Amino acid sequence: MNCLIVEDEHLAADVLRDYIEQLPGLTLTGICDNVLKASEKLRSSHIDIIFLDINLPKINGLEFLKTISGKYHVILTTAYHEYALEGFNLNVTDYLLKPIEFSRFLQAINKVHEKNKVADVKTTVDNTARKFYFFNTDKKNVKVFADEILYIESLKDYVRVHAKEKKIVTKIPIGDLGKVLDDERFIRIHKSFVVNSEKVTAFNAIQVEVGGIALPLGRTYKELVEKRLKG
Repeated sequence: MNCLIVEDEHLAADVLRDYIEQLPGLTLTGICDNVLKASEKLRSSHIDIIFLDINLPKINGLEFLKTISGKYHVILTTAYHEYALEGFNLNVTDYLLKPIEFSRFLQAINKVHEKNKVADVKTTVDNTARKFYFFNTDKKNVKVFADEILYIESLKDYVRVHAKEKKIVTKIPIGDLGKVLDDERFIRIHKSFVVNSEKVTAFNAIQVEVGGIALPLGRTYKELVEKRLKG
């Protein structure tokens, strides 16, 4: 994976350079001391991971983050913990506090690899235009048609897919499902549940019924769910 360091402190940049060079599979593509140079580098090179400092000249890292595509794994690097929530709201992969220990750096790279495993859930369409997904489970890819999925249940770092005739457990956080279930029929109704809206048979202010199973409706999702289900 190609890495870009966006950091105006030479010492911090050197530490990240050293860590990157120690890990097989990582290649340092460049070091930029401001976001203008970083923008040019992103246009001219293939980058997978961006190590992004927050306190940068002219435009800070968080503002820059809002301008770039979500296709990059962004790991924020800063001496200030108070930006962590805003960083994660911008969907960063990890947030490293300076001085960065190698063990913590390695943990961040492992998160990148875990996110890349999302690619194990592949989506395509067959010649009848019926969408399906392959879910990686038990060292094999299992095919499930989108219209057979009833709901998906969170198991922390895993999810359980409840389909018409099968249940499948695959390693992906429920928050990352939106990256692979590119289908508007799926709705998040709770921090632990995503449902197929076409399979919803009833709902009220506190629960959604799918396939005879009553699932909780989270308060923060209520307004969006009602709007989607009522059309």
